[in-house]
Order: sequence, then C-alpha cells, then structure tokens
Amino acid sequence: MNSIQELNTAVLRLVKLKIKLGMSGSSIYNKLNPSSRYFDPTFPKPIKLGASAVGWIEAEIDEWILSCVKASRPETIE
Repeated sequence: MNSIQELNTAVLRLVKLKIKLGMSGSSIYNKLNPSSRYFDPTFPKPIKLGASAVGWIEAEIDEWILSCVKASRPETIE
C-alpha cells in the first residue's frame, strides 16, 4: 500500500469538525486566518471539494489534536 491509501482519508465538513473540536466555525476560521490573533500555522488546511465546499482530512485533524495534547503536557523529568 502506498502512503495515500494508508492515510485515513475521511473528510470532515465544517459541522462535523465543529463537533469533533468543540469549537465554533468562526474559531476554526480564525485559526486559518494569518490576520487573526488566534492564527495557528499548525492547524490543518481545508481541501477544496467543489466550487464553494471545503472539508478537512480527519487524520490531519487527529494528528493536530495529539500535537496539542503533547504541547500542553510537560514531559516528566525522571
């Protein structure tokens, strides 16, 4: 299998993304807007599905969530 086939390519539209992240649509779009003070360059970019439809790859969203968890939990020094 190549890497594209191994990737979970499920696409989340905005309604499902808002539920998954617990964020409003405006908060999501603020993370994508470089002019916003809430801009997050690590937030996954949407893909174009049609003339005015976009969606997000679920696997990329899952990776972003994991990176947020790792960043919010300091490593334990042993």
